[in-house]
Amino acid sequence: QLYLTRKRIERAIAQTKADWQRDFYICSFSTRTIVYKGMVRSVVLAQFYDDLRNPKYITPFALYHRRFSTNTMPKWALAQPMRMLGHNGEINTLLGNINWMRARSAQLSHPYWGDAFADLLPIVNAENSDSANLDNVLELLVQSGRQPLQAMMMLVPEAYQNQPDLADHPEVVDFYEYYGGLQEAWDGPALVAFSDGKIVGATLDRNGLRPARYTLTSDDLVIVASEAGSIQIDEATVIEKGRLGPGQMIAVDLEHQELLTNWQIKQRVAQQQPYGEWLKTYRQELTPQPYGEAPTLDPQTCLQQQMAFGFSAEDVEMIIEAMAKDGKEPTFCMGDDIPLAVLSQQPHLLYDYFKQRFAQVTNPAIDPLREKLVMSLVTRLGKRGNLLVERPEHARLLQLNSPLINEAELEEILKAPFGATRLSTQFAIAGGPAALEAAVDRLCAQAAAAVAAGAEILVLSDRHNLAGEPHLLDADTSYIPPLLAVGAVHHHLIAQGIRRRVSLVVETAQCWSTHHFACLIGYGAGAVCPYLSWETIRQWWHSDRTQSLMAKGKLPQLTLQQVQANYRKAVEEGLLKILSKMGISLIASYRGAQIFEAIGIGDDLLKKAFVGTTSRVGGLTLQDLAQETIAFHHKAFPELTAKKLENFGFVQFRPGGEYHMNNPEMAKALHKAVSSNSYDHYEVYRRQLTGRVPTALRDLLDFQSDRPSIPLEEVEPASEIVKRFCTGGMSLGALSREAHEVLAIAMNRLGAKSNSGEGGEDPIRFQVLTDVDAQGHSPQFPHLRGLRNGDTASSAIKQVASGRFGVTPEYLINAQQIEIKIAQGAKPGEGGQLPGSKVSPYIAMLRRSKPGVSLISPPPHHDIYSIEDLAQLIFD
Repeated sequence: QLYLTRKRIERAIAQTKADWQRDFYICSFSTRTIVYKGMVRSVVLAQFYDDLRNPKYITPFALYHRRFSTNTMPKWALAQPMRMLGHNGEINTLLGNINWMRARSAQLSHPYWGDAFADLLPIVNAENSDSANLDNVLELLVQSGRQPLQAMMMLVPEAYQNQPDLADHPEVVDFYEYYGGLQEAWDGPALVAFSDGKIVGATLDRNGLRPARYTLTSDDLVIVASEAGSIQIDEATVIEKGRLGPGQMIAVDLEHQELLTNWQIKQRVAQQQPYGEWLKTYRQELTPQPYGEAPTLDPQTCLQQQMAFGFSAEDVEMIIEAMAKDGKEPTFCMGDDIPLAVLSQQPHLLYDYFKQRFAQVTNPAIDPLREKLVMSLVTRLGKRGNLLVERPEHARLLQLNSPLINEAELEEILKAPFGATRLSTQFAIAGGPAALEAAVDRLCAQAAAAVAAGAEILVLSDRHNLAGEPHLLDADTSYIPPLLAVGAVHHHLIAQGIRRRVSLVVETAQCWSTHHFACLIGYGAGAVCPYLSWETIRQWWHSDRTQSLMAKGKLPQLTLQQVQANYRKAVEEGLLKILSKMGISLIASYRGAQIFEAIGIGDDLLKKAFVGTTSRVGGLTLQDLAQETIAFHHKAFPELTAKKLENFGFVQFRPGGEYHMNNPEMAKALHKAVSSNSYDHYEVYRRQLTGRVPTALRDLLDFQSDRPSIPLEEVEPASEIVKRFCTGGMSLGALSREAHEVLAIAMNRLGAKSNSGEGGEDPIRFQVLTDVDAQGHSPQFPHLRGLRNGDTASSAIKQVASGRFGVTPEYLINAQQIEIKIAQGAKPGEGGQLPGSKVSPYIAMLRRSKPGVSLISPPPHHDIYSIEDLAQLIFD
């Protein structure tokens, strides 16, 4: 009742227009727990709350979290929630978790709540932290009757597939399998401590990327903490010490005074229902099907279809054929130096307007090779059940080992008893650009109607017409770009409250690279059949040229089945790599997560298909996209005159192709300018650089001022201006040794400052060179050229990012400035932050040895501290 009352209060407050509405927050409102929060240093929390100093105040447990706001301005609502949990780490799948929780809200119900359930909505809020949203979902599950231990196993499951320790616990695997179809994992590096007042426990994420140490004592004290030694105890009382492994859990049942270990918890929860029997009765699995043996199109028709769907020669030769031959993604040069899609003069696919986001700093990427055990591409299709109620029929799903399917597997999905319905994404081109929007609206309406009629799987197909018959593109027929189609249907069904009743499968010609697959899955697709990619591989393998190269040993002897299996392997490993960049382990948690930034997408297109996607600049409209799609179509129809696909030069520079910033002419001009040391040659390079076609957003910026120019004699000379230049803080290894040292020497010559990055510096760099010969060589740096006597490779700015390595008295003494990388109020011992006990003596020593040293402050929104204040802060 208190939970319901609090939610009603929050809803009422949210609907007001009062200035204080955003600051209104209720900490707990519970009969069992009290939440104490304070925007104070942790050591004074007890002075802030008198309760905590009262010797008569007794509690059987305490859940404590100390962290200052590093990414947000401090607010009550943004601090750790502590209603049900405290969380150390990051939920990398947060966007997807929020999207899917919103999508399932319309179908959530529970007999206990009845009509009052509407007052509990919204469950999640994108403006709140990952911890707050996870706490909200856990609270809903517990208040609806779930035990906290079961709820945490549902939300943060361990990596149970191929897990040797679970070989003797099939019932635990069955539990995870059952709930894997109902609840996508909240995935990311996380230690979660939780309690409802009756049970208190802690669990680690599936990777175990956060520490969790526990200690048991003879006087019945159980301590779990992210660091060993957090609480001082008498070692003589210690019965056991240990740590939680990946996905493991520990808990104390306060009502029954019982310590619960990992296997006790998992077995008790898993034995509550016959999950294994439910799975055997209801779940179906898609049996892998053989690949096609013969091309289904003649070469000319295949070429025509490829051209209409936007294939280029590079796509076929450098991506599809390369993956079919080698079984892995092709490796290109590092960096992308062509214009952004929205600035390009060439027509681009819709995928090119989306950039993948990746994990940063404290939420690390993971290694898809070494950590393959915890990663999974298992995909489930079908109608999802009500998360709040356990029913045997909720196991009724179709399970696939991969989201990438071939044509035979798609036919098996259509035959399965899930009411699969094909919806055409083709439209008549006679309507011009306006016809695209009408076709999208028609598709969304058809999808909603199909779900209402009982369809549990929708296949969005661009090789079938509106009558559902196989139909290739022709002079009269174009197609909705598949990313637009899946995004529009996905969001339309969410808005209708029926998205969780159906899965989306995409049957498309316009999908061949791993980025394409990631985009389709990220915007809601459950599986993808790239039928023209399969056809392209078959055409390539059957060609006389390929067979001749195989016969001569210039290509490996591979069967047609093997090359198609290679392509699938390459795409699957590429998807795992993309997931891992964001620190995500499961494709189920990546689906619908929209972990992309749109660059150059207009508002109408965002609202139609990509709601919630970050887009800092406008750009491509629906009409523009229609024109780009039609531009590809016109190259293929009504009559194809080309004999081969066009090479747009997107990957490799070629005359007449896409512009590259690092083009041969630019490279020649730069080399001449450097080797000749002539300003005239530099001016040629400068003109080419500043006169290039717009390539990045910054190329569109210009100075605009209504003030008169400053007289030239009042402007500082360049030699003085450059003294205020600094290089970025790049660690050795992120840059090569040669590049790191050359930058330091160059900045020292200018009187400017280079930054050492993390990890210290080789002491040889602190020495001033006195042994440089006439050719500019020094025995101290034999790998460098162009040196002069008086040079030094010592970076003026020394970064102190951790006292664990590289930070020595000699290192600090040779600094002109110290860059302290510290989150305000950081805890000692956390990776990437300063252990105060180690660094404070260095700072004190530095101040004695170099009184004139300056300090680069922490981020701008923090106060600038004196060295004494900073040392005290670090120590605290």
